Amino acid sequence: MVLVDGRSGSGKSTFAAHAADLLEGCVVSTDDIAWNHAMFEWTDVLLAGVLQPWRRGEAVKFRPPAWESHDREGSIAVESGVSMIVEGVGAARAGLAGLADLAVWVQSDLSLARTRGLARDVSQGTRTPAEAEAFWGEWMMKEEPFLAADRPWERVHLWVLGTPPDGQTWIRDGVTTQ
Repeated sequence: MVLVDGRSGSGKSTFAAHAADLLEGCVVSTDDIAWNHAMFEWTDVLLAGVLQPWRRGEAVKFRPPAWESHDREGSIAVESGVSMIVEGVGAARAGLAGLADLAVWVQSDLSLARTRGLARDVSQGTRTPAEAEAFWGEWMMKEEPFLAADRPWERVHLWVLGTPPDGQTWIRDGVTTQ
């Protein structure tokens, strides 16, 4: 299991997708666990619904409680025996990092991460630019104190530069072109 943590807009999802391709694995986003539940108080839901069954060698097909109560379709699915990459702000938190085979912190330029995060939210069609700005402010009011208290970057195995020059993803000492 790989945990990919970092600030919003840092490049976690991009790194997780690359890792899943390399490992022939599956990505689980903490945003899906937190959806209509809680921004950062989702550790128990992730553990009980996804991580513990997967660790027992079971295939996972999980519908978080908020998905049920808000009629969201689908489920979080992970086949047994495949590598799992969990990505999201807080993925390498104190309550989860010890379970990881590899924990990664995606470091980013704050201004560029904000620009990318806002553009992502608008391009997905879920928010207008004004709604994205308002949500970003609300999210940062929760993200900043959470990260300051938990400090996941102190317990990871690997740091990745999530905001390198255009067209590149930096991993280890080399450069991999996207």
